[in-house]
Amino acid sequence: QVQLVESGGGLVQAGGSLRLSCEASGTIAGISNMGWYRQAPGNQRELVARISSGGSTNYADSVKGRFTISRDNTKNTVYLQMNSLKPEDTAVYYCNARIQPGIYYDAMDYWGKGTLVTVSS
Repeated sequence: QVQLVESGGGLVQAGGSLRLSCEASGTIAGISNMGWYRQAPGNQRELVARISSGGSTNYADSVKGRFTISRDNTKNTVYLQMNSLKPEDTAVYYCNARIQPGIYYDAMDYWGKGTLVTVSS
């Protein structure tokens, strides 16, 4: 059973920083893309940042220059360093990963349960 568990959310003032972590655990044959999405109240879930197994990254325009995604393949963990946070960054942040759950299985997308980030003005 593959699980993604996020940590690091919380309340921070505008201009502050937070670091989110997400660890994949269980029977894992391989992980390709890992990423972070967010969903604010009344909005659709949107991509924040994504990183390939080789380290290529892409970001939403709204977070470029402020957020940095990274991963540690030895720990099956992806990180999101969030700096210069703004109130509009307030949302539930979800970890996503494309994981092959065993060598006889196709890769599929897995999601964490989400961690709340609240940025006060």
